[in-house]
Amino acid sequence: MKTKTILLIHGMFMTPLCWEKWIPYYASKGYNVVAPAWPGRDQPVEMLNKIHPDPQLPKLNLNGIVEQMAREIAKLDEKPAVIGHSMGGLVAQILLGRGLAAAGVAIDPAPPMGVFTTRWSFIRGNFPAINPFRLGQPAMMTFAHFQYAFAGTLPLDEQHAVYDRYMVPESRMVPVSSLGAAGRVDFKRPHAPLLITAGERDRIVPAVLNRSNYRRYKDSASVTDFHVFPNQDHTLTVSARWQEVADFCLGWLEKQAI
Repeated sequence: MKTKTILLIHGMFMTPLCWEKWIPYYASKGYNVVAPAWPGRDQPVEMLNKIHPDPQLPKLNLNGIVEQMAREIAKLDEKPAVIGHSMGGLVAQILLGRGLAAAGVAIDPAPPMGVFTTRWSFIRGNFPAINPFRLGQPAMMTFAHFQYAFAGTLPLDEQHAVYDRYMVPESRMVPVSSLGAAGRVDFKRPHAPLLITAGERDRIVPAVLNRSNYRRYKDSASVTDFHVFPNQDHTLTVSARWQEVADFCLGWLEKQAI
């Protein structure tokens, strides 16, 4: 691809540390890779867990994240390719809709406004983060819930390793705000090439939901592609199979000749 800059956007309950293998890997292939933090997420995982419950965290919402990423893009010398995971995937879709990216990859993205499923795993996986009775309190995903929602395909030792290294508390206002105008995507608006991916065994963002997200673009003349990673769950960017995902995303971007 023509752009040599890739911007990586992490998702909920994580920090830029989740890209620690992607950054040097893409850099070794000649790319300038940046992985900015969401507002307030630029501290070590240990510190963010230590200060829980952080009284400032519940103020964070999706608009704040999108605007932070837009500011980071404005600092760059060229329009980047944007890769986002989970809620970061929805942010990537929004940035693409604004014309701020040369191309985008949304990995198991959180659904835009109006894209929904009644599948039980989606409801069970997301309810603790959108509990309307606890919006003023930051959420910390328990290990048991992480096992169910994020890491259903991983062996127990890898589940513990991923949870202990990457998981941090999160603002409930991020997913709640994504349900409204902040999460709106104009699916008919022309956009740079976009790839939406799904993990076949993802529970918190089921593959059927990612496919529905993709199909909303059917009336657009812009390039929009879809791919399912077999036997992958929501940890596919940080599990032992991360390189499979990284290679597919980069291969797709390079084919776009952007």
